[in-house]
Formats: sequence, structure tokens, C-alpha cells
Amino acid sequence: MVQEKTAVPPAAAPGESPRRWAALLSHPASGRAAAAVAGGLLLFLSFPPLGLWFLAPFGVALAMLASYGLRARRAVWPGLLTGLVFLLPALHWASPIGTDAWLGLTALESLFYAAWAAGSALVSRLPLWPLWSAALWVAMEKARGSFPFGGFPWVRLAFSQGESVFTPYAAVGGAPLVGFAVALCGGLLALAALRLRAARRPASRAGRDPEAGPGPGGRRGGAPLALALAGALAVPAAAFAVPRHGDEGRTVRIGVVQGNVPGRGMNPLGNEPAVVLGNHTRMLHEMARAVREGRMPKPDLVVLPENSTDIDPYRSEFARRQIDDAVKDVGVPVLVGAVVGIGEDGRATRSIVWDPVTGPGAYYDKQKLVPFGEYTPLKDLMFALFERAALVGKQSVPGTRDGDLRVGPVTVGAINCYEVAYDGVVGDTARTGATPLVVQTNNATYALTNLPPQQLAMSQLRAVEHNRAVLTSAITGISALVNPGGEVVWRTGELVPAMDVLTVPVRTGQTIATRAGALPEWILILVGTGAVAAVAARRIRNLAHAAGGRDEQQVGDA
Repeated sequence: MVQEKTAVPPAAAPGESPRRWAALLSHPASGRAAAAVAGGLLLFLSFPPLGLWFLAPFGVALAMLASYGLRARRAVWPGLLTGLVFLLPALHWASPIGTDAWLGLTALESLFYAAWAAGSALVSRLPLWPLWSAALWVAMEKARGSFPFGGFPWVRLAFSQGESVFTPYAAVGGAPLVGFAVALCGGLLALAALRLRAARRPASRAGRDPEAGPGPGGRRGGAPLALALAGALAVPAAAFAVPRHGDEGRTVRIGVVQGNVPGRGMNPLGNEPAVVLGNHTRMLHEMARAVREGRMPKPDLVVLPENSTDIDPYRSEFARRQIDDAVKDVGVPVLVGAVVGIGEDGRATRSIVWDPVTGPGAYYDKQKLVPFGEYTPLKDLMFALFERAALVGKQSVPGTRDGDLRVGPVTVGAINCYEVAYDGVVGDTARTGATPLVVQTNNATYALTNLPPQQLAMSQLRAVEHNRAVLTSAITGISALVNPGGEVVWRTGELVPAMDVLTVPVRTGQTIATRAGALPEWILILVGTGAVAAVAARRIRNLAHAAGGRDEQQVGDA
């Protein structure tokens, strides 16, 4: 066990307690703080909009080094610092809601990184610790994506890898396996740094690290420097061996409309009703005219974004007529995004298949709702504490079925905005056989922040994960088409009206990740938590042995 000192301990003598050099690493505290800060900063830089994905393993490596060898309770602080430095800029897109909301969300989510650091410090006492620490990263992200209020799985490590050398792992184990691969690569880089430090330290000062064993460089009982570096390179290189699905030769033409909104910030739809509805129906008419004039190919279907009508078409004859006229003009089924009333006090965020002949038909209701955006957790308490909580208005009701909707010649997989971050929602939709996946989104409150590019990176990963083209229709941008290889082949700017008719590949083959679902993630979680349990069991045995030794000593003294 590491003995934490207030000063640098003297050189290790023969037979002295192991891990002396690990104690050296813990001084000064500013060194660990610097590693934690640098790790958080590199993690932020790896995410869009900068998207320097290759920095992510180095960020994880520094986070691991910041807590390596510490007692669990002491490791909490560098872990918390890493989380804060990473998430403060990464979640800055939440600031339009309010600075307190942004800071509160950051502080809450940073606690998970503190817990991971404590676990990582514990398993650093075991052989092969980079493996266990990487598995614990997956467990941490699972917890963060589940609690509280349904979790918050944004800015997971995998979502920095929308198009990178690690991305192919998504087809095998989904986002969890991509995150594990990046974290494992980072762990091996951290191990290499420790090996290099040990190799440069004279044997008389290096002590006896349980990884290193006696002797300069610490070769007995652990991987030498070259092997650690080789492993760090092998992890991304192995992704090239992941089998890829080929093109099936089938396509569908899909029209995309980005109508834009009149407002900004917390009031993006503006104060005047029907403006957003008018923006989108007008562009549908423009698309129909462009098709008639030969300036655009005729689509097989059209996708409008989430909230493409700001009036409930079930309850407003005006809205129903406006949409119906536009759909009849374009002459093909249209997937309309609307917020519709449910009973007297409820609502649903709905994707409606609007047929030019029969009108509104099948629909999908959003399952994963945004807390404090679409519904208010702990409603009575929140209303009493925060005036802004009332801005949610009617409480949304979650849907109960998958988003496979027949629209024209294909069955699309409807996914609504926030849901693209949730493995279960996207995976369940893909397992229905729906293709392509269609993400309708309203990011108007967060326009020109780092949220839209972060969400696009999620679509890139989902495309590879499920061998599906992913089409995003955003009310203010970024609307985009991602091919099944994860490449963005078409995209719009933000805060501008835009429309196009795109040729979208139709794939039906399912990946290993689609078929396996959450199984790879749970295996990794069990691996990580099992390592923590092993450390705890060993500590209990050591305490029992020490207690037995004291009892024997007391008997001998008597």
C-alpha cells in the first residue's frame, strides 16, 4: 500500500517497502494537478468542433498518471480536476440556458470522473492495470449515461472519434468498445511513461515497484518500455482488421429541409406563431417547384426537422391544412417533426409520417426526454426553487416503441435529437431492420455553440456502429448526410435556410455491435468492477493476516 508523505522520501534501501518510486511520483502535488489539468484540456481538444481526436489517448494517459499510486480517497481530487477542466469548455453549449445551469451540469458530471480516478488508483496496484482502468472508464460512462434523471451520455470518449483510426471498433462493440480502446491506448501510454521514468532513475533510487521488480528499468514482473509502446500502437492498428460491410447497390432519394427559426437562445421559435411552420412549408413548396423545373431530382420522401411546425397539426386546422398542401405539392411522403398535445396537460415530441393522399398516419414519439427541457424532474421542488423551471410548460410523455416507420419505399429508423447519444435507443431502432437512420433535431437554442458539431460526430459513430447511412435534418443546422463508413458527404451551415435532395445508400446487413447490443459493454463493466473487487479482497486478506500476526505476538509476549 502506498504510504503518502509530506516530503520526498529518501532513497530505497535493499528490502525496503515496494512502491517507493510511486511515492516519489506523488510529490509535489502540483505535478499531479498539472497532469490532471493537461489531461482534461487534451480531452476537450479531441472533441468537435476542433476534433483533434488523436489527443484523446494522451488526455486519458495524463488523467491516469495524475491518480496512479494514490490512495482512492486522495485520487478523487485529480479526477475531479480532470473532469472540470474537460467539461467546462466541452459543455459550454449549455450556457444559453444559464450560467448556473452550465456550471451545475459540469460539476455534477465531474463527480463521475472523480469516482473513476478513485477506482483507477485502486486497480493500479494490480498487474495489467491499464486494462482494468480502461474497463472502469466504460463503467464510469455507463453510470454517467444512466444517472440521475435518465443520465447524460454526451461527450463520451467514443464521441471524440467520429472519424478516426479507432472508429471501426464501433462495428464490433459500439460506442463502449471505442471508448475502451481509446482509454486502453491511453493506459498503455501512461505505462510507457512510468517505464521510461523508472528506466532513467538509478537503481538505488528507483526502489522496487511491484510492476517493475528489482533492477534498473524495472523489467521483471511488468512490460518493458518497448512493449508498452508497442501495445499503445497495436490498439488502434488492430481496428483495421475489423470486417467492413460492402455496398449493397440500393439507394433512396431523400429530400432534406432546414427551415431556420426567427428567434435565438431560450426563445428560438419567436413570439409570433406559425413562422417556423411557414418557413418549412414554404421550402417544401420551393422543393416541389425545383423538381418540376428540373433543378432537383424528385425525392422518394422528404424529412423535416424536429419542431418543424410550431403549432400542433392535430389540434389546429390551419397547421394541418398548411402541411397537407405542402406535402401534396411535393407529392411524396414527408416525415414531419411536431410537438403535439397528449390529454390536457401532456405533450409528445413526435415524428409523423404525412402522406400526400391520406394525410398524417404512423408516428414515433421521442423516448429519451431532455430533463428540464422537455420535462421537469422533482417538479414541485424545482418550481419552488427556480423560476426558469416553469419555462418547460406542459410535461412531455415518453414514447414506448421503436422508431421504425415506413415512409415511401423504405422503413426509416426515426431518432429524435437528444436520443442519438443513447446506445439503447439507436441500437433498438437499428435491430428492427430500419434503414437508413434519420435524426430529426432542433438545436436552435444552441446554434453556433459546440453542440451541433458534437451531435454530428455521434451520427458518424452510429453510422459505423450499425452499418447504416445517417441523415440528420436540423432546424437551424447542422443538417448532414453520413455514409455507412462514417464519412460526412453533405452538410449545411447554421442559421441559414437550406434544402437538397440526396442519394442515400440503403444497407440491410447488421454489424456485430447491432446484434450484440449492450453485451460488450456489460462484459467490460464486469472486468473493471471485478478488478476493484480483487483489490478489495486482497486488502481484506492483508488486514486479516496482520491482525493474526498481532494476536500471535501478544500471545508470545504473554
